[in-house]
Amino acid sequence: MLLAALAALATAAATTLTLAAPARAAGPTATFVKTAEWGTGWEGKYTITNGGSGTLNGWQVAFTLPAGTTLGSYWDATVSSSGQRHTFTNRSWNGTVAPGASVSFGFLATGSGSPTDCTLNGAPCGGGTPTTPPTTPPPTTPPPPTTPPPTTPPPTTGLPRHALIGYLHASFANGSGYLRMADVPADWDIINLAFGEPTSVTSGDIRFQLCPVAECPGVETEAEFIAAIRAKQQQGKKVLLSIGGQNGQVQLTTTAARDTFVRSVAAIIDRYGLNGLDIDFEGHSLYLNAGDTDFRNPTTPVIVNLISAIRTLKQRYGAGFVLTMAPETFFVQLGYQFYGPGPWGGQDPRAGSYLPVIHALRNDLTVLHVQNYNSGPIMGLDNQYHTMGSADFHVAMTDMLLAGFPVAGNTSAMFPALREDQVAFGAPSSVSAGNGYLAPAGVQAAVTCLVRSQGCGGYAPRSGTNPDFRGLMTWSINWDRYYSWEFRLQHGPFLKALP
Repeated sequence: MLLAALAALATAAATTLTLAAPARAAGPTATFVKTAEWGTGWEGKYTITNGGSGTLNGWQVAFTLPAGTTLGSYWDATVSSSGQRHTFTNRSWNGTVAPGASVSFGFLATGSGSPTDCTLNGAPCGGGTPTTPPTTPPPTTPPPPTTPPPTTPPPTTGLPRHALIGYLHASFANGSGYLRMADVPADWDIINLAFGEPTSVTSGDIRFQLCPVAECPGVETEAEFIAAIRAKQQQGKKVLLSIGGQNGQVQLTTTAARDTFVRSVAAIIDRYGLNGLDIDFEGHSLYLNAGDTDFRNPTTPVIVNLISAIRTLKQRYGAGFVLTMAPETFFVQLGYQFYGPGPWGGQDPRAGSYLPVIHALRNDLTVLHVQNYNSGPIMGLDNQYHTMGSADFHVAMTDMLLAGFPVAGNTSAMFPALREDQVAFGAPSSVSAGNGYLAPAGVQAAVTCLVRSQGCGGYAPRSGTNPDFRGLMTWSINWDRYYSWEFRLQHGPFLKALP
């Protein structure tokens, strides 16, 4: 996986169906399209266009969904509902619409119906005599997250309380040798298939294939591979498609790329009957544009489109869809100090760029397992730098996710804590698997500190005890086999023995 360069800091998808069109009358209009459809639901988008000569200062779009159609997730607006009537109000950053300009918001819905009786600021959405904007001013800060507090019992996922998670080199050998799916030991609770990669950086078209015979002479047939996946699933294991990795740069710069991403990923999931998706975007896949300073309201297309795509996939596959993420510390914990290009534009635009994705999808996220390796020194909540390859590094980096932290030092922009069951951490399985290897005793000391607040070293967790801490991820299952299964044999029983 990619080595994040801290030194750089110095300076699905159906054809769009138009259901309403703007009227010829001058003034504001709201146009609706279904941007994606599948068997049980769809994704909708409203575009508010100011066709008048004066600035539109605030907007509300209200519509009715028919019986049997329910509203799901939404973005770029707030919502209030009364029965089947839903009223969307602008956020602080998209309420002012200049003449000729447009803004939009989106949402997911379950069922086959479409919106009816649409009004924009009380007038017909297709145009008409504009009414005064809402008398209640739009919120100046985003509403509090709807995620249950960390003390809320975790949802049922089918995973053990403490899980062992590993990546399987399914499409390449990488020097460690090929391992057939049927030969993966039963200790692994989540198996991430590495990797699905795009046909080009910005296409959104993800492809996955088994390792070529020339590189992996022992590779199984596709039918054998699928049969082995089914056997793992019958044992209660989860098999996911991991997208990205060091070489798989994915930039969803357009909505067309987003839709292609959804369509191509769904095709792979359906072909192999997988349980979900792992997002392992590295390198330059995610970044923040100048002016995109609030992780709660991202505006950069590669961020916004990724969030929308994953929401669509989650809606398509339902509550059983497993979603994991494996960002590097550069894209998450570094956000405590630096976020995007910064106020003067001299910072690395990738700094902290995973935070808006994690935050937007926290209601859908199963496990976040940050790569606590291939990392430069990172500052923890004690305002001290911690270096990979130590128990303190694992504790300090993980504690940031369990306690929450101010982004770029701004206490009014707090990244809220995740639930304990959503948090694991990643460690290399061996000295060949990545920089920052730590012997099993050190890894287990870190877990014990996080779970029980016992045996902690130089860093005391601000989050206290975390008995529902999810577990450990490693790169990789193949490298672990190469080194006589040290990671599995040491940490599998250790995790199972935790209360």
